[in-house]
Amino acid sequence: MALSLLSPIPSSTSLSSFPAPKNASFLSPICSIYRPKGTLESSRTATSFFGGLRIDSMSEKKRRQLGLMVSRNGGLDDLDEGEIERIGGQEDEDDEELMTEGGHDDDSPSSPERWDVLGLGQAMVDFSGVVDDEFLKKLGLEKGTRKLINHEERGRVLQAMDGCSYKAAAGGSLSNTLVALARLGCRSITDRPLNVAMAGSIAGDPLGSFYRTKLRRANVNFLSAPIMDGTTGTVIVLTTPDAQRTMLAYQGTSSVVNYDSCLASLISKTNVFVVEGYLFELPDTIRTITKACEEAHRNGVLVAVTASDVSCIERHYDDFWDIVGNYADIIFANSDEARAFCHFSAEESPISATRYLSHFVPFVSVTDGINGSYIGVKGEAIYIPPSPCVPVDTCGAGDAYASGILYGILRGVTDLKGMGDLAATIAATVVGQQGTRLRVQDAVRLARSHEFLLKSSGVRTDVGS
Repeated sequence: MALSLLSPIPSSTSLSSFPAPKNASFLSPICSIYRPKGTLESSRTATSFFGGLRIDSMSEKKRRQLGLMVSRNGGLDDLDEGEIERIGGQEDEDDEELMTEGGHDDDSPSSPERWDVLGLGQAMVDFSGVVDDEFLKKLGLEKGTRKLINHEERGRVLQAMDGCSYKAAAGGSLSNTLVALARLGCRSITDRPLNVAMAGSIAGDPLGSFYRTKLRRANVNFLSAPIMDGTTGTVIVLTTPDAQRTMLAYQGTSSVVNYDSCLASLISKTNVFVVEGYLFELPDTIRTITKACEEAHRNGVLVAVTASDVSCIERHYDDFWDIVGNYADIIFANSDEARAFCHFSAEESPISATRYLSHFVPFVSVTDGINGSYIGVKGEAIYIPPSPCVPVDTCGAGDAYASGILYGILRGVTDLKGMGDLAATIAATVVGQQGTRLRVQDAVRLARSHEFLLKSSGVRTDVGS
């Protein structure tokens, strides 16, 4: 289908000029574009730090005491959630201070009348360690690749890491975005914190409990019930001194995400429903995604889709477009992923792909690394210059950018350029640190420094009021 590519619109343009997405009746200005059915209540949640579990080189006796022995068949024998919690739940001083100011730290998930954002994604625990090239060579691993492994292979890799220092954390691209969003919208910044939740598949094992607990302490509620006869998925991230990452994923329970009445009920009480693109790799999950998006549309809920990976788009192109073309109101992609969606060559510019996609999806967000980013609406695009930073680790930049866009939408920001600048600044902050998560103190600083956007738009008590 040939479409003309229109000229860029002025940066001062707001979304009030454009019609509603496919699932909503529109009001103006901008927030009416994002008004789902229902009203948000002022339910409060706690602000706290997302910790990780660090397992340093230690004796076999000590590891056994901590419940971290790895069996030959890939299991994690005697793993005790209490021991994991004591090691992995240590907050730094800044986060403890914010936790005291912003709310309470308990184990009871809050249940607001409506969720601002509900994400559906793969729930996997990350094991991250630093290794040398010789380590990869001994295991026959190609540096810089992502590979699916089975239960036994996972055991062999973790055994080989004996003596290395590594860290466990509740990982995932979508969880990065949700944690950053929750931190940007915490109570210490505004009277009404954002209510953020995630659904997916974890097992009823200690790693599953670890995942749920860590997200909850980051103000993200994991709402799906555990699968009792399963094993929580894991991703082993091996980083070499040249900063290249080799990823080994054992999917476990994350390979199947079922649609049920519980998920349907959660979606009906949500403002924005986010689907993680990696789920398209799982054939049995396509049906779940379709039903979930149908439920979202029945209830006036906005649907956002993350592209996640070029190869994933290429392998499941038709499935992606069935969802994007029929249900998506927002799409997040980098320049390569946007071109893959459009079947454009590498020579095509990101702005062309942004404009093209925005003929099919009401709000398009495309990042282009150090070159900046674009926001596309109704066949037109706005260029967002990059925010300056000294890069340390680019992993998680796109996840952070998406959190800024969602934050702007949920807080009723009317200026597209301002929304993009906020997202770019958040991404640059994550790029300038080690690790993929936006830190609490940075989130507070960024949200406060962009309060003028909220004041100029008017802080909304619900999306699109």
